[in-house]
Amino acid sequence: MSTNVLRTPDGWWAVRNERAVRIETKAVTTAELLADRAAVQEAAASDESGTPVADLVALPPVTTPCRVVAQMVNYRSHAKDSGFTGDIPPTFFRKASGSVSGPHDAIVRPAHVKFLDYEVELGLVMGAPLPVATVVEEQDLPTYVAGLVLTNDVSARDVQLTKTQFYESKSYPTFTPTGPYLALLEPADFAHLLNLRLRLNVNGVPRQDRTLADMIVRPAQALTLLARFQTLAPGDLLLTGTPGGTALKAPPKPVEKISALLPPALKWKAFFKGQAKNPLYLRSGDLITATIATADGRIELGEQRTPVTDAP
Repeated sequence: MSTNVLRTPDGWWAVRNERAVRIETKAVTTAELLADRAAVQEAAASDESGTPVADLVALPPVTTPCRVVAQMVNYRSHAKDSGFTGDIPPTFFRKASGSVSGPHDAIVRPAHVKFLDYEVELGLVMGAPLPVATVVEEQDLPTYVAGLVLTNDVSARDVQLTKTQFYESKSYPTFTPTGPYLALLEPADFAHLLNLRLRLNVNGVPRQDRTLADMIVRPAQALTLLARFQTLAPGDLLLTGTPGGTALKAPPKPVEKISALLPPALKWKAFFKGQAKNPLYLRSGDLITATIATADGRIELGEQRTPVTDAP
């Protein structure tokens, strides 16, 4: 069974139900904690009653700086929403590690961003170096992946689309809420990954709800493709894509064909005029809740509760 680890301003904790036991470790970074698994196991097996989790302040369980890499359009439902047909080439992009924030921290919308969107995603936390040219088979996942985290790939769609700029549009501070838990997996847990269910609500209204079975490129293949050009180290984070249900959706095909004939400035002006009528984009005062778990509770990554606010 997986072991959930919580990070707070004063250390690391092993979580058992609603209580947590302090991990006696000198680890400061995620990579250092992963190298001290004995301390994690000792805390998880302790008979100490522990501290109520509700009394602890959760930080992102992935420490920064680290590499944050993400997959684009990696769920069939998201591909449909985005207007893709046929085969979709696997695509990766980077996010700034400074975008990583806590699971209950506010998401801050920059003043120039008008169309702020959400993307619940499963994050893979690396536990061993992934050198260039590594081939990862399904049975190799426990060798390279130490655990899982819940993430939200927050996106400034007006920046992303008009500038075709993924790095900027997804890298503003607070644009990668992460946690609360780092679920350290046992080898047997990896057989249950496809049963993980991703859910995201805004103000209590469901927006996204799919399992990993909807995924196009699964983790082992994704790591193999990534390793063609990118190394990863312990503590690095790979976001594995989001299911359908985001605010942004492709326009109807006839509209898309007509807009393609327009000059870029007019095309985007018309597109965002239509998007301004879309009530699903995030606004100040919204509350996002997100969870990832298997139905049987074998893997449970906790709940994010992130309010949305405007930059001062």
